[in-house]
Amino acid sequence: MRLALRDTAVDVAQGEPLVMGIVNATPDSFSDRQGPKQLDELAARAFALAEQGADIIDVGGESGRTDREAVSEDEEAERIEPLVRRLAGAGIAVSVDTWRAGPARAALDAGAAMLNDVSGLAEPALAAMCADSGAALVITHTRAEPKTKAFPGYDDVVADVAALLGERAATAIAAGVARDALVLDPGIDLAKTPAESIEVLNRLPELYRLERPLLLAVSRKDFVGAVTGRAPAERGAGTLAALEPALAAPAAIVRVHDVAAAVDFLAVRRALLGRQVVDGGGLAEDLRREA
Repeated sequence: MRLALRDTAVDVAQGEPLVMGIVNATPDSFSDRQGPKQLDELAARAFALAEQGADIIDVGGESGRTDREAVSEDEEAERIEPLVRRLAGAGIAVSVDTWRAGPARAALDAGAAMLNDVSGLAEPALAAMCADSGAALVITHTRAEPKTKAFPGYDDVVADVAALLGERAATAIAAGVARDALVLDPGIDLAKTPAESIEVLNRLPELYRLERPLLLAVSRKDFVGAVTGRAPAERGAGTLAALEPALAAPAAIVRVHDVAAAVDFLAVRRALLGRQVVDGGGLAEDLRREA
């Protein structure tokens, strides 16, 4: 599938998911170092993730944690704007994780190529902004208000995901967003129990009919913790296992903290599935053993 990213476009093919690296410009992320982060530190992390193979850098200015009050729109914008401007100026495709109009406008003015809205388009103005700028828009399934935790229960969680994403995609297109600029996120762990998140991933093929790239934000999520009994920073191996469904999707993006590990996992899985040619000449000597 074709994905329009403002002034450019990329093809997203089956078995070749794009990798989105996470940079949290927040002092209270659920899994990152706690405390304020300076611009140079954030930019260095973003450039390192790009060097490791990230196709898109996703910048967040407000933690999704539900045990924290929302910050003001001005504060969120101040956290992300200089970082987005620096990264976009260096040619990096930048996504911004926000659901509010003020930070979204600041991000687009700074050069963001995508808005990653985890609210399910709670503010329709974001769709109009993407339509005007040509930026891509991620629409996420959730039945919870932003910054709140809720488990509404579903007669059929996957049917609900498909219905809401289809409805909100139609809303965005009606606002002028190009179909090629839409990405759909099934909302893993958002208003879902761990068991419901796992069911969504197991039944992901039922969402293929939406015919847009699927963003799988599975990195260090609660469902991985429920399976493994591990805290967020220890969920690396579980996260890699959760990337497997992305390889079968017609088009996918995986959103991860550990880009290098995800890139390696995807490469080895492609080789094992016969989708990547492995050099038959043997391993380079400098890779055979540690110094």
